[in-house]
Amino acid sequence: FRRVLFRSSLKFEIVKIKILLIILCIKTTYSDAQNIAAPKQSVPIAIKGATIHCAGGKIFNNGVIAFENGKITVLEESRNSKIINQDKYEWIDATGKHIYPGLIAINTQLGLSEIEAVRATNDFTEIGAYNPNVRAIIAYNTDSYVIPTVRSNGVLIAQATPTGGVISGSSSVMHLDGWNWEDAVLKTDDAIYMYWPNLSSPPRGGVSNPDEPKPVDQFEKQIKEIRSFFEQASAYSKSPNPEIKNLKFEALKSVFEGNRKIFIRANSVIEIQSAIQFMESFNIKPVIVGGQEAWKICQLLKEKNIPVVFNETHRLPMYEDDNIAQPYKTPVNLALNSILFSISVDGFWQVRNLPFQVGQAIPFGLDKEKALDCVTINAAKILGINEQTGSLEIGKDATLIISDGDIFDIMSNNITHAFIQGKKIDLNNKQKTLNNIYRKKYRLN
Repeated sequence: FRRVLFRSSLKFEIVKIKILLIILCIKTTYSDAQNIAAPKQSVPIAIKGATIHCAGGKIFNNGVIAFENGKITVLEESRNSKIINQDKYEWIDATGKHIYPGLIAINTQLGLSEIEAVRATNDFTEIGAYNPNVRAIIAYNTDSYVIPTVRSNGVLIAQATPTGGVISGSSSVMHLDGWNWEDAVLKTDDAIYMYWPNLSSPPRGGVSNPDEPKPVDQFEKQIKEIRSFFEQASAYSKSPNPEIKNLKFEALKSVFEGNRKIFIRANSVIEIQSAIQFMESFNIKPVIVGGQEAWKICQLLKEKNIPVVFNETHRLPMYEDDNIAQPYKTPVNLALNSILFSISVDGFWQVRNLPFQVGQAIPFGLDKEKALDCVTINAAKILGINEQTGSLEIGKDATLIISDGDIFDIMSNNITHAFIQGKKIDLNNKQKTLNNIYRKKYRLN
């Protein structure tokens, strides 16, 4: 009996060892897709022959761009090139290709979430309604497998943003490269994010529960609660040395002083108007995020100089009697009214489709270079990083991508090179690794 028991135990241990070896093999297979930080630029790099889309409408059809120590030093037409010491550079021939600034994604949970269905991997929301003191940056995970998949589609900068509650907390702007969040951060605590109360529509047919509060009453009640909180925070911000520190009010001080922006998620006309009027009473100019009905109040947005982060073109209209193509047309409406706007994709892995979300507005009238602006220089202006990045200009960061074709076309978008502050970025990712594995398995190579 002991001998049988020993043999059974031995077999069980062998099975355990085999399972561990399989897990180790899988982990090793995926290791090349792990987000390994790129080393700093060591030699000057020059790229020639490509069509260079600088943002802001400036294009070089056959240009040369060079950068050194992470900064752009040369940007010109090839025929007028003034580069003398060519041996100094590492040259990349990009003839027939396109160069763009790295795309900037606003309002994402990149680095804050890994697997939606596994709660332990989600760290983008906190308990409670008012959390301006919560900082997304300290939860940012540079080892996320999602980041390389997004990066390989051209997105090199992202705003890591908290969600939940009324005031969700502060976002930070991150380079999608780095060993840790201290390495990756481009702008720390750039903005406070909040949700504006939703004015829900009455039920169809006008039948409602008489015991429930009316939507308008509920809407006004929520705004009164927000006003009470802001009035307390405003009074606190005017106190030079409060005896007792209030972390929530401390976090809003910089907003009242004009040193930090506030991004408000609002979609309907009444929500957007209410949010703008509310913030005006505290001398704050907000950024509207979502903005599904922003096209209806372009004149107001233009007069008040309110930026808009329009959320997704790939969706249904807000109301069933709206034009089915309205989400594709809204960016055109904003551009024609000279409103500073960007296009975003809410979530984290979904952000890899950002260029195609933008591209969908082009057939509906959005100029291709204006489309580029809304995810480069416009996004940089909204985030307050336009002096450093967002366009290809001499003296700015060498954060750029090379694509075989049009970056907004799903068929020709193929990123061959990417640089963040001059650093060469590995464009491998988990999806490419799995593709290679199964192509070999089924002998498709």
